[in-house]
Amino acid sequence: MKRKLDSNDAPTVEVPNEPTHGADSFDQFDLDPRLMQAIANSQFSEPTTVQARVIPLALEGKDILAKSKTGSGKTAAYVLPILQSILRRKAVSPKKAISTLVLVPTRELADQVQKAFSAFSANCAKEITSLNLTQRVSDTVMHAVLQDFPDIVVSTPGRVVQYMNSGRLSLENIHQLVIDEADIVLSYGYEDDMTAIAAALPRDVQTFLISATLTPEVDELKTMFCHDAEVVKVDEKEEKGESVTQYVVRCAEDEKFLLIFVLFKLRLVRGKALIFVADVDRSYRLKLYLEQFGIKSCVLNAELPVNSRLHVVQEFNKGLYDILIAADEQEVLGGVVKRRLSKTQDASENAISDEDDEDESRPAKKAKVANNQKDYGVSRGIDFQNVACVINFDLPRTSKSYTHRIGRTARAGKAGMALSFVVPKDLFGKHKPTSISSAGKDEQVLEKIIARQEKKGNEVKPYHFDMTQVDAFRYRMNDALRAVTRPAVHEARAREIKQELIKSEKLRKHFEANPDDLRHLRHDGEHGAVVRHQSHLKHVPEYLMPAQGRKGISADDIGFVGLRKPGSDDKRKDRKKKNSSRKGRGPAKRGKVDPLKSFSARKKR
Repeated sequence: MKRKLDSNDAPTVEVPNEPTHGADSFDQFDLDPRLMQAIANSQFSEPTTVQARVIPLALEGKDILAKSKTGSGKTAAYVLPILQSILRRKAVSPKKAISTLVLVPTRELADQVQKAFSAFSANCAKEITSLNLTQRVSDTVMHAVLQDFPDIVVSTPGRVVQYMNSGRLSLENIHQLVIDEADIVLSYGYEDDMTAIAAALPRDVQTFLISATLTPEVDELKTMFCHDAEVVKVDEKEEKGESVTQYVVRCAEDEKFLLIFVLFKLRLVRGKALIFVADVDRSYRLKLYLEQFGIKSCVLNAELPVNSRLHVVQEFNKGLYDILIAADEQEVLGGVVKRRLSKTQDASENAISDEDDEDESRPAKKAKVANNQKDYGVSRGIDFQNVACVINFDLPRTSKSYTHRIGRTARAGKAGMALSFVVPKDLFGKHKPTSISSAGKDEQVLEKIIARQEKKGNEVKPYHFDMTQVDAFRYRMNDALRAVTRPAVHEARAREIKQELIKSEKLRKHFEANPDDLRHLRHDGEHGAVVRHQSHLKHVPEYLMPAQGRKGISADDIGFVGLRKPGSDDKRKDRKKKNSSRKGRGPAKRGKVDPLKSFSARKKR
């Protein structure tokens, strides 16, 4: 690996900087007026703590390693000084060249970062251009765009190396390098790619390492890319605004489904909610389960193309859905695994980690599955806007993953809540239909989570449900769970993939030449509902409502719940029609008949 050294040919050593809150206004940074206008348009009133400390150092041209919690404004902390630097250079020399390279672990984050550059450079779009190298376009189109030398290229490391090897991308004119989510880039399998990129970069590149946590992986990247780096560590106590209120519920595996129904149906959770589950099957099972009660949600599925996933996030951010269900495939399937440092390094001596645990080893088979989706990630980087609550329906396997999951809420100074379901060891495996293997270690993970949050000055509080009142809804939960079968879950997943095939631009010509294929796909999607909907489950009868629950739900939500079984009215009408159509039998006799009066001794002829 290429190791960048200081002026004395020695590896850089972390020197923690003194706590300072920096500037109180963006005016103090002396930024270009066009950037100041973009900041005003983005409704940024004042810099966050990490922005106030990083931007001045970046404008001085120093290498920076910045650690701050998710949602603290780290992206703008490097975007603004980079744009300012490009404008200064172009004022002296308007020569076209790719001068900034931003490396991110996932395509979703690449799209988000490129949009941030576009937003802040909106008033100087003629002078500064940016490109997302991960977008799905033909190689011919991408080559043509690269030939125009955009100022900023945002990409995953693998994509950069691919274009470097083909001779279409050169890094010889790079002035600034950004590695966002630095603590997980190597864990996504990009170690060889990062080594190749380090070898191709000029020696005097200004480097930004941006991370929510400091781990041995960050230390390794710091050694590879930085020299005399300024380490900016922003503790949560220094952050401005609200923090996440954290709760935990200890419950059986089937009770997770009961409690999630109660939370949403009784409006115990207000605003947008992001639910994390163990895998994609659980995502669709929970979605179909909630649909039984008339609760709408959407699924972020790693199997779908990146544009489709981004579209789901955009719909959620726009408020078309209030509930988004996601499986963090990298964490669950083993994509983010513990990595060993090189033999010449000792993790305990060289690491600048503030983490006290690492991801547990995963089975090799599962790690291989995750490698096919290594550019997908949901708990990191994606900007879910205005999330009021994060629900860990299935607890993550590490406290590190927990930290990043709950970081999806309480962003930009807003308050947020995190609620985690934990299965006690004595209740694990008691309900086979809803059981998952990872729940067996929930209590061990919870201990680490509580210990880490206490170090940060945070408290994980117990969330108490009155189970005597909640149990009244258990029969409804059982009805809904029975309806959501495994074939129904697989059918729901298949339908969504078929719809993506129909909408695919790349398959349009194929469908024009083979209309029968398109007709079959559409026919498969026109079948009835995947799960038989039971209309009586959508309404909560008033007698089941707890006293506190009635306050948060309107009469329209309660509705009328009849005592007859669904379809009984139709059977009654059919029976009545059949009786009224009896021909030649005379009118049907009603009431009691006296056999002595009606008896006749005549012989029948």
